[in-house]
Amino acid sequence: MTPALFAIPGDLSTLTGGYGYDRRMLAALPACGVAAKHLPLPGGFPFPDAATVAESLRLLALAPPDHVLLVDGLALGALPPEGLAGLAAPLVALVHHPLGLETGLAPATARALVENERAVLAHVRHVIVTSQTTRDTLIADFDVAAEHITVVEPGTDPAPRFQGSGGQSVALLAIGSITPRKGHGVLIEALAGLAHLPWRLTIIGSPDRDAACAAQLRAAIAAHGLGERVILAGEAQEAALDAAYAGADVFVLPSLYEGYGMVLGEAMARGLPIIATTGGAAAQTVPDAAALKVPPGDALALRAALQTAIADAAMRARLSDASWLAGQGLPRWGDGAALIARVLHSTAGAQP
Repeated sequence: MTPALFAIPGDLSTLTGGYGYDRRMLAALPACGVAAKHLPLPGGFPFPDAATVAESLRLLALAPPDHVLLVDGLALGALPPEGLAGLAAPLVALVHHPLGLETGLAPATARALVENERAVLAHVRHVIVTSQTTRDTLIADFDVAAEHITVVEPGTDPAPRFQGSGGQSVALLAIGSITPRKGHGVLIEALAGLAHLPWRLTIIGSPDRDAACAAQLRAAIAAHGLGERVILAGEAQEAALDAAYAGADVFVLPSLYEGYGMVLGEAMARGLPIIATTGGAAAQTVPDAAALKVPPGDALALRAALQTAIADAAMRARLSDASWLAGQGLPRWGDGAALIARVLHSTAGAQP
């Protein structure tokens, strides 16, 4: 068994795609020959204070030299590169999404995060990313050699095919934390022009990640008179998510950028027809036949796609068939854990 510590900042039970990925891989690695243990790091990333940085570096420095340190990029990319240079254990990075590419950052902040993450990645033995798009970004913009990157897409659990709402209105479902990058404001703007059509929208996702963004979204819903048709459901546990997927008629992902888009895989596993943007990896995550795809941030294009999907049941059925077919071929969590294990085994064997 290869001994490894998986360093993850904050609360591992947080209901986001990144934390869900970490939880599932941490649980699956032992079956692949990796004695992986969770190393909790403080919260506060990607903008840690000095005490958080000091404590994180202290914890990482405690890792024995015969262990591999797998560090989630939410923390790793924000740590000082000079603090990582002297660690005894070899480092492997897990990059879900480069920190400096988050939507809504001030330009100077984004540049500083990119420069720091580029310097940090120079200190790691290998980088695991969750999509080919992120791999290409790290090669082009972060000076990471292609041979030092392994793509490990999220797994997707098998699920029964969706049942649909069975109602007169088309039930639209969007899942994602209420942050600028998730594009919910664009979705509301698009739907504001479709008040004459029969639809209702449920948005599942935490409103607490960005309070200002959540307030702006509520204001936009009220301003357009959509309060009776849009439900902000907040976070949902697994059973509630399953029920939401099962009762939806169309899945909508309005994100401006996605490092992969795990909810797209979950929607395809259930055969839901999909409307998605082409932001980041989302363009590759869903086959063209399974979705109506629009440019990120384009409310008019999104409105046209929504209008087509709401009005055309035959179109929805065609998208659904292609979505179900694609969903049956998605990788499982065990497949991804085996790829990560291969990297960790190799890294451990490469130690002097």
